[in-house]
Amino acid sequence: MKFLKILLFIFLTLIIVVLGGLSYVKFMKPNIAVQEIDVEITPERVERGEYLANHIMVCMDCHSVRDWSLYSGPITPGTFGSGGDAFTREMGFPGDFYAPNITPYSLKDWTDGEIYRAITSGVKKNGDPIFPIMPYLSYGQADTEDIYSIIAYIRSLEPHVKDVPAADPDFPFSLIMHIIPKEAEPSQKPKENNQIEYGKYLVDIAACADCHTPFEKGQSLMEMKFAGGREFELPFGTLRAPNITPHKVNGIGMWTEDMFIKRFQSYDSVSKLKNINGMNEFNTLMPWNMYGSMKTSDLKAIYKYLHSLDPINNEVQKVTFK
Repeated sequence: MKFLKILLFIFLTLIIVVLGGLSYVKFMKPNIAVQEIDVEITPERVERGEYLANHIMVCMDCHSVRDWSLYSGPITPGTFGSGGDAFTREMGFPGDFYAPNITPYSLKDWTDGEIYRAITSGVKKNGDPIFPIMPYLSYGQADTEDIYSIIAYIRSLEPHVKDVPAADPDFPFSLIMHIIPKEAEPSQKPKENNQIEYGKYLVDIAACADCHTPFEKGQSLMEMKFAGGREFELPFGTLRAPNITPHKVNGIGMWTEDMFIKRFQSYDSVSKLKNINGMNEFNTLMPWNMYGSMKTSDLKAIYKYLHSLDPINNEVQKVTFK
């Protein structure tokens, strides 16, 4: 009988410890403070923010309505920042998540510090964590001035009266989400004439590795960074991001700088995008139309950086149709 009482005591103690730990994660995390920030909205910041949000970090890719009747889903005019892009269980996500409205209609009561924390640390105004499909861990590495420019830009957007559904995460990810956000670790933007370092900066804040790195068991395989193979479930089948290391057979090692630049700029106009006649026809999540308007000098820097990486021999089957 005494032995059973000891077992019961140990069992109850474990339950209390576990419940206490879960409660701490649920209600005390993430504990990232809001900075006192007052971003001056200048024409220069709005212009830089527009460029970053639409052509480098492509914030508008998720926070707008995309037209999937055209290749690569360009943004539907008049929907910039209105939100609504869905990431659902049917697509393989641990719950249903929706990109919020980030126009002044939704952010009018947010301080600049709260917006900065959301972009760079993944924490909402109310302290809840943001689903990490938004690459806030990458955005947190951006130069502070670049984030200020994005804040200035989204403050300048036309307000869209549109409410987006709340996230519905599955357990246990509903708890795991709380320990992912972290303090921003901003870097200093390199000089543009230092092409490799500047290219690395652009690739990092654009979170290119998030898609172009294999992803298994909830983790990116960083030893295979940029080697491609991450899978995306789409109506027509499984799409895989390509290898963008300079491997000469399975990567972009045989691409010239001119080929690389022309690949992007061939999508710089919506008029150049192919019509997609049904959800089961091949399409891509890559927002080519947005990246297509990147500055040539930035594309050159990205090319230089990618070609400075170690080549990784990873053959990727682009698509498997259903």
